[in-house]
Amino acid sequence: MEPGEVVFWRPDGGTPDGPGRLGTVDVVLPEGLRTVPARRLPIAEAVTLLPEGPSGEFWALAAEAGARLAEAGWTGPLDPAEEQWLRRLADAMPPHAHAGPVPGCPDLLPDRYPTLLRFLGDLAGLEPEVRVSLRIEALDPAGGSFRGIVQVHGGAEPLVDAAQLWESDEQDTRHEVLLALRHAADVWPPLAPLLSAAVPSSIPLDDGELTELLTGALDPAGMTVHWPAELTGLTARAVVRPGIAPGDVRSFFGGDQVLEFDWQFALGDGELTKAELDTLAEAQRPVVRLRDQWVVLDRKTADRARDRVLKPLTGIEALGVALTGHTEVDGDEIEVRTDGWLDELRTRLSAAPEPVPQPAGLAAHLRDYQLRGLHWLDTITGIGLGGCLADDMGLGKTITLIALHLHRDAGPTLVVCPTSLLGTWESEIRRFAPGTPVRRFHGSSRSLDGVDGGFVLTTYGTLRADPAPLTAVDWDLLVADEAQHVKNHRSDTAKALRTVRSAARVALTGTPVENTLTELWAILDWSTPGLLGPLTEFRERWGKPVESSDAATAERLARLLRPFLLRRRKTDPGIAPELPAKTETDRPVSLTTEQIALYEATVRELMAQVAASDGMARRGRVVKLLTALKQICNHPAQYLAEPEDSPLSGRSGKLELLDELLDTILAEDGAVLVFTQYVVMARLLQRHLTGRGIPSELLHGGTPVALREEQVRRFQRGEVPVFLLSLKAAGTGLTLTRADHVVHYDRWWNPAVEDQATDRAYRIGQTRPVQVHRLVAEGTVEDRIAVMLREKRALAESVLGGGEAALTELTDAELTELVTLRRDA
Repeated sequence: MEPGEVVFWRPDGGTPDGPGRLGTVDVVLPEGLRTVPARRLPIAEAVTLLPEGPSGEFWALAAEAGARLAEAGWTGPLDPAEEQWLRRLADAMPPHAHAGPVPGCPDLLPDRYPTLLRFLGDLAGLEPEVRVSLRIEALDPAGGSFRGIVQVHGGAEPLVDAAQLWESDEQDTRHEVLLALRHAADVWPPLAPLLSAAVPSSIPLDDGELTELLTGALDPAGMTVHWPAELTGLTARAVVRPGIAPGDVRSFFGGDQVLEFDWQFALGDGELTKAELDTLAEAQRPVVRLRDQWVVLDRKTADRARDRVLKPLTGIEALGVALTGHTEVDGDEIEVRTDGWLDELRTRLSAAPEPVPQPAGLAAHLRDYQLRGLHWLDTITGIGLGGCLADDMGLGKTITLIALHLHRDAGPTLVVCPTSLLGTWESEIRRFAPGTPVRRFHGSSRSLDGVDGGFVLTTYGTLRADPAPLTAVDWDLLVADEAQHVKNHRSDTAKALRTVRSAARVALTGTPVENTLTELWAILDWSTPGLLGPLTEFRERWGKPVESSDAATAERLARLLRPFLLRRRKTDPGIAPELPAKTETDRPVSLTTEQIALYEATVRELMAQVAASDGMARRGRVVKLLTALKQICNHPAQYLAEPEDSPLSGRSGKLELLDELLDTILAEDGAVLVFTQYVVMARLLQRHLTGRGIPSELLHGGTPVALREEQVRRFQRGEVPVFLLSLKAAGTGLTLTRADHVVHYDRWWNPAVEDQATDRAYRIGQTRPVQVHRLVAEGTVEDRIAVMLREKRALAESVLGGGEAALTELTDAELTELVTLRRDA
């Protein structure tokens, strides 16, 4: 029986049935030593399968004794009464129960009592009372011959050599040592000569056996190997030799120039000389003598000492290994050292960025964290690299980028964004950088003539369809907003974006990783090409380990990403310490072609009716006109009262922007209130969201009180992320602090009413910043009213306090000016 195992065999020499590892065992029978088929099982499994007969019954009784000892808390030595009882039990052990011979004595059965104690200890999970280890000694430092010395732990002495033990009369201990050696020899056959030796004291070791021991050959046997104290290993690391600092860092990192990269070996603190490396390269042994020390030398290290030059690194690859301090060579993570200008750059990128003043032309005061974002962007773009600003929605990515443009003052900035955000960008630039030129490269009459500064705004679709004019300009900054749109690097959009030339690139997104790290790779491989290597290598080295919760790899990846990815959430300490904060933004959207046609036809038709009437009839027709135009701006399906199965996607700029907002909000685990004046529009939105698989609640004036309360509870518990609300029915009396976003899909044109609705989320109990989004159709009556509400709020509150009713008193000319669609918008 081996440690931790029970061996099943049949006295008739047949193969035993049942589970277990099949093999053979030597047993002592009356007729002499025999080798018979056997099955081996771990003790914990074997005790439930013991057969009938004297041997099986004995070990079953021994297992019951072991269970009683374990219950009593047995941890080692026995008291006299327990020992006496176990010795009586051992005396009853039948020969077949311990038929394995003593190693080296084929005719001798092992003593009963030590065998029983070992069974009980293994069953209880105790350390064996006697353990064996192997001490390696160098016989001839010059010639490099070694031997293994058998050491014994436990027994009469805490630690003695086997040779010393064999001089004593410790028969039980000697028997245990032989059993342990037999088990170890099964695992590692070079120990077998010890079993037949008169004294199992030592064995000579050749180079192959040393190599096997160095690689853990005895680990499965639980046998420790003690190496000489002077035995040491080499420190192998790679070193980047950057040479003279390049005159143009931007061109260097974007070009094909390479840096030397080779192996560096050290013994302790001392780097090895070329002659010593040559000695290692020529060595054919696993242990060599170097500087009066024994040095472990595996074949891989010897090969590296011979072929010391590694594949050269491009500039961006060298920066990556400098930042992480590691690289992968032949599947091994290797430490990397660098110095000179590259190490200085690593230090600069890893430290807090140098502060810069807020640009004088910025018509706003940046919050502290926004100013830190500007410092960071200035650092990475200043050396010709790029990065990803991945702040949560509402933290001010747009204003931070506008500030960067003003600070650089070095040429035009191209912003590529979804169509639904063109209006937002133009509005924010005009608001925060007044006087800065801004134009759209979008639509049928697009042009880049005379562009030499300011902002140009375009869409991913336009870039994909008409890249040539955009690629002909040398841009100072290239900005990809909502950069998750190019997370598929194989898409035509992503390919087109890579063809645009610029001094620096910045990606903006609130969701840098929606599903896998591959998406982050796609964004950063655009903003800082080559930093993360090819996608296949990135997946193997970083993606799979990190997504499998490899903490060490995740930390190395974080060191690599930290200079190029600024990720901040609303809940981060110091980001918005005055929480809850409220940020309100008008979100301009373009009308679709269908909406434009409906809008202009309605203006022509209903303005003719207004002009032909007066008094109460005229007031009614003005309200009808304004209502129709607002419904067209919302969605053609609302205005046309289409059936429930009518298509919704692709027909409304507002619906497209709402989708964009929801994608980001839900990816950030946010929740949103969507207010509309019209129950019909709310139902259309719910149908659209259901089609997208987004759960929502809908509350309007006809919602029963009990259902209303249950809807609020479900939303507050986080069971649904979107709450669609009729503005009039839900503008007051609700607490919905689960929401950190409020969307006004259409405007009530009464600021007080809108503020009351917003306050369903922005109220006591709210612990997160609240972002308010007001959707405004560009060039329409909504756009003009929004300007009044934003720029002349006090006047607007007095004039528009009654909503559309105040507008019924406008003259025909004033009303025409208000509702006519401005195509230049």
